[in-house]
Formats: sequence, C-alpha cells, structure tokens
Amino acid sequence: MRTRARPGIRRYFTILRWLPQYNLRQFGGDLTGGVTVAVMLVPQAMAYAVLAGLPAVYGLYASLVPLLIYPLTATSRHVALGVTAIDMIVVAAGVTLVATPGTPEYIALVVLLSLMVGVLQICFGLLRLGFVVNLLSTPVVTGFMTAAALFIAASQIGTFVGAPMDIRGNTFAAVLAAAARVVPETNGLALAVGGGSLAALLGMRLLSRRIPAALVVVVVATVLAWKLQWGSSGLSTVGIVPSGLPSLALPAITTGNLSALLPTALTLALIQIMTIISLARMYGGKHGYPIRGNRELISMGAANVSAGFFQSPPVSGSLSRSAVGEQAGVQTPLANVFASAVVLLTLLFITPAFMHLPMASLAAIIIAASLSLINIADWRRLARIKRVDGLLAGVTLAGTLAFGLREGLLIGVAASVVAIMYRISRPNVAILGKLPGTRSFRSVKRYPQAEAHEDVLVIRIDASFSFANADFLRDLLLEGDGPVGDETRAIIIDASSINDLDTTAVGVLQFVGDTLNRRGVKLFLAGVKGPVEDTLRLAGLYDHFGEEAFFLSPHRALDAYLAENPPTDKPNLE
Repeated sequence: MRTRARPGIRRYFTILRWLPQYNLRQFGGDLTGGVTVAVMLVPQAMAYAVLAGLPAVYGLYASLVPLLIYPLTATSRHVALGVTAIDMIVVAAGVTLVATPGTPEYIALVVLLSLMVGVLQICFGLLRLGFVVNLLSTPVVTGFMTAAALFIAASQIGTFVGAPMDIRGNTFAAVLAAAARVVPETNGLALAVGGGSLAALLGMRLLSRRIPAALVVVVVATVLAWKLQWGSSGLSTVGIVPSGLPSLALPAITTGNLSALLPTALTLALIQIMTIISLARMYGGKHGYPIRGNRELISMGAANVSAGFFQSPPVSGSLSRSAVGEQAGVQTPLANVFASAVVLLTLLFITPAFMHLPMASLAAIIIAASLSLINIADWRRLARIKRVDGLLAGVTLAGTLAFGLREGLLIGVAASVVAIMYRISRPNVAILGKLPGTRSFRSVKRYPQAEAHEDVLVIRIDASFSFANADFLRDLLLEGDGPVGDETRAIIIDASSINDLDTTAVGVLQFVGDTLNRRGVKLFLAGVKGPVEDTLRLAGLYDHFGEEAFFLSPHRALDAYLAENPPTDKPNLE
C-alpha cells in the first residue's frame, strides 16, 4: 500500500520520477556525454582552482561529491556542474581581502564560503526567491562578464611569464600595475610554454569545438616538461598533487569569518542563481521539459553545501561544458555522476602524472577560457536594439573595472533599477485617432490615416499608473505645453494598457479630473481592467466622477460625448 510520504519524497527528489524509466539509450548518452565533459573538466578544474588561489587538487575535489548531489533534486537534464572561471575570480577577489592565497587559513575560508553560498541558495529556493535573478538583466550580465574576463586574463600574466604577481587592490588598474611590475622579470621558457599552449588552444578551438583542447595541451606540455626537464631549468610546475579523496569535515565557523565573507557569498550566490536558471531554462526550452527555478536553487545549494563539507570551492553550472555535454548526447543529470567517476579515478590513480604540468600552461587554459566570455556580438546586439541597454552594459563594465567585481555588479544592478524607474516615470503616451470605417483607435503618429477629433483628445497610457509617473501624467494633462489644447472639450483615457494603479495615482487622477472639470473639460476613462476598476471603486472614484465617466471602449466614450455634444461645422467621424 502506498504511503503518504512517498509523493513528498518524489516531489523533492526528482531523480525518483524518471529513474524507473531510465533505459539503455539514455545510459549510453549519459556515459558518453559524462566522460566527454570530464575530459574538459579535469584540466579546467585544476586551472580554475589555481585562479582562485588554491592548490590545483581542490578543483578536482569540487568535481567529485557536488556532482553526485546535484542530480538528486535537479530539474534540468543538461547542466554540467563544476568550478567556473567567473566564480573563481569572485572567490579570489573576496577571500584575498581576508587571508593570503594558498595558506591553510585561505583554503579554510574558501571552503566555508562554499557552505555559506549553499545555505543562501537553499534559503532562496525554499522562500521562492528565484525571481531575484531578474535583478541581473542581460546588459548587466554582458558588462560584468566582459569585465570579469579582462580581470581573469590580466591576473594570469604573472603565471604566464613565470613571475609571481603581487596584486595590491581589487581594481583592474591594480591588476595591470602588478602585471607591469613583473614584465621585466619574464622567464623566457615560461613565456614560450605559455605562448605555445595558448596558441595551441586557440588553434584547436578554431578547428573544432569537439577537440578536448585543454586536455591535449595538458598532456603534451606535461610530457615535454618531464622529458626535457624544464622544471630544473627554472620553469614553475604544479608539483606534487596529492592522491586520494577529500576528507569529510565541518568548516571552521566564526562570527568574524561569516561577516567578512558574507558580501562575497551574496555576490556569488546571485551570480550562480543567474547562471543555473538561465542554463536550465535554455536547455529545458530546447528539449521540451519543464524547469522549476526554485528547485534548481535548492539543488545548487545542496551541491555547494556538500562542497563545504568535502573541502572544495563553490560550484556552479558551466556554459561551455554543458554545451559540450549536450552535443555528446547527455540525456539526464546522471551525466554529472559519470563525470564525477572519471574525476574519482583521476584522484586515485592519475594525480602523480600532473607533477610536471607547467603552471604557464594552466595560465594559458585560464586565459583562453576568459577570452571566450567576451562576446562582441552581444555588445553589437544591445547597442542596435536598445541604446540604453548598451549604455547599461558599458556602465557595468566601467564600474567593475574601476571599483572591483562585487562593486561593479552592484553598480550595474543599481543602474538597471534607475533605468527602469526612469522608463516608468516617463511612460509612452500615445495620441489616438479612429481608423476610418472601424471602431479601432490607433496612434496618429504610427497610423497617419487615423482621424483625431478636434474637440476630443484620446490618449493611451502604456504603463501602470503609480507614484513614479503620477506627476508626469498630471503635468501632461494640466500644463500648457501638453497635448491638451484650448479647443479641447473632452479627454478620453484609453486605460486598456494600465495594469495597476496605486493610491498616489488615484489621488492624482481625482485631482486631474476635478481640475479639468473646473476648466470645462470632461474626463472619461475607457477600457478599465477589472483589478484597476476594483481599486477605483474602493477609492470612491466611480461615485466621485459618476458611472457615466467610465466606458468599455474609447469608441463608446466618443459616441456618448458626441451624442450630447454634436459637432456643428466639423465632420462627423461616424
């Protein structure tokens, strides 16, 4: 007999819904896709860990347990989880302010950060706060990703030329200044290895996206460094990478550490929310399966909590690896499990082979990955479609470069809010005319054939009526420089585009109506929607203006006015 607990379990553990129908075809696709993703993941994970200021092995730790946790509750079937370049540069920027990279204290703080990010994401999911992703508009994301890519590439110049960089500050200018200081100390061999690795990566990318370029570079560079003894010639290598699995431990939690890391945790949680939901929706729409945004937040949060318990940095969805996995035939989230199995084998048996891997090659992998984040086509598209969106992207880019990653993201969000408020405060107001032979009213600007009545002004407000735009609309109808002329005897507001209005708008609407009435101008509202009508009735405006001031359509309002005020020497539009 089925118990009442099972539906609840199936509700949260989505794997229980489709696993009973899992078939051999899906298994083959997940196995192939998972192994293909792992081939990219292993070298990238090590490189991104170095980018975050961690030993390379911590990138492999992040690619183990979290990849087993995410599929349990995820609704997306194609997202590939793991460390990403954007996340790691945010981690480095935030944690470096508290501790020195590479030290035990620094590693402990990064692990604690994973736990904090996971807890925040679970809370967001449980409270159904997935809508906060809307704060990160496309222009903000475009500007931030471009700035982050420049940060990432510049931060690797020291490793690329074989000279350690001392970055004094979290701005792009500070990174460039540090890079300039190390240029005179360039190691010729490191520069040759890094340059050759970068050229090989970009060349293979141009030939085919299916080539595991990072893995090829890692293998070739490691073999050459081992055979030619580049390490003894002054080339910096990864060194000993410990074999074995990460230990299960609770991160050290103190009030001071929590308060110091909270801004970084919030920034990272917000960026990951945007990444995971956008990726999930993209593949869900493409393959025709539903996505639960808040469930994705819980899945991501659980993965990051497990990262905090298993000694790894925060994880997120990877755009590049998800795309590769889909092309390779991924069918379900279990592809992450197969990728994790490859990482497990790597940790148990292959890590000693990475001892001779040149650090310059890892820097080249990071630089190549960062360059792929810069999409010139997106910038052109924003500038072409909506100039203000291009401006928002530019503001976010400039703010991030000038003040740092967290600050730049906040600047972008604030600029977006200001832009939205400005648009709301100055809504589009169309002057309408009647199309000959119809009952339809259209903008006289867009439809020259639309006929406007000289005595009656018909306008449409394309926005909700609120405190943000109430004064603008009041001035539009009452000030002398507005569309209301001396000959105007009635104003019909087509309210069909007004979805909501607040108490401020109600007060302004009553003031406008009373003022116009004293001037001998009648005010009519047409096409008022149900929720707006409810507000107007509760506010008493139906009683104040009278039921005769409200009509179902502009056509009926105009007919009623003309019936009481028939034109004399003007043509009848009817």
